[in-house]
Amino acid sequence: MTHDARSALLRAALEAAERGWHVFPLRVGTKRPALHGKDACPRNGPCTNGHLKWEQRATTDPDRIRAAWSRAPFNVGIATGPSGLLVVDLDVPKDKGSSDAPDGAATFQALCERAGHAVPTTYRTRTASGGEHLYFTAPDGVRLTNTAGTIAELVDTRAWGGYVVAAGSTTPAGNYEALCDSVAAPLPAWLHTILQPAPKPSQAPSTAVTAQSRRYADVALANETANVAHAVEGEREATLFRAARALGRFVAWGDLPRSVVEQALQEAGQAAGLTAAECRSTLRSALDWSIAHNQARKDVA
Repeated sequence: MTHDARSALLRAALEAAERGWHVFPLRVGTKRPALHGKDACPRNGPCTNGHLKWEQRATTDPDRIRAAWSRAPFNVGIATGPSGLLVVDLDVPKDKGSSDAPDGAATFQALCERAGHAVPTTYRTRTASGGEHLYFTAPDGVRLTNTAGTIAELVDTRAWGGYVVAAGSTTPAGNYEALCDSVAAPLPAWLHTILQPAPKPSQAPSTAVTAQSRRYADVALANETANVAHAVEGEREATLFRAARALGRFVAWGDLPRSVVEQALQEAGQAAGLTAAECRSTLRSALDWSIAHNQARKDVA
């Protein structure tokens, strides 16, 4: 790789740091961290007091960045959590020969439309595979984590515990390019609602776990149904999605029949102003995800 290419990657790392985004080196031409692992840790420098992983070692310090990129033309990783970012990853189908399969961008646009909003205007990049990354600033005091398929198929997110490849990086599959120079916009409230973890059940006596869980399920069903029915325009889709995710675990545990949950939320969603088709689509995806991820009953003793 030429000196100019190395300089361009250094500039990309410094520009990201100027935005307040914490960067770290990725192996040349790849998306994998270039930092040493625990077994090879020299226990000096940043690791003097113990091994630090890439998320902990990501930095905005220009001197550290220049020192790191002077050693090799590293690609640039952005640690989303320390950077205060939530990045929406709009992927493309793995089987690109299937032209009728919607990509993540189309799926996300449809989700925004159902929520009553346009696709947010924010800093975005094109990935090497042809997908897109949408950068948002995470709300203060909130620790969001990575998700995979929670929002929709081919729509993932990166936050604490995750990273993205910065614009200016290059791999054999292609380049990462900034599509606009705008700042990262705040995470939309309706999208934050979808990404929030479902509330945990209140603690119940160990001698009556099953009965208590069923009583809690009945109360949760009533509360979530009321929340959906009274949701205002612009938040209806997200509220219905989150309610279905919260109640899906009770279906998985056998505390509520799926048909009961679907009927109650379908009626509530339509009462709030959603169409029957919108309700069915949202309920199906949210319940399927929640049931699949809650097969084992949590210990509420």
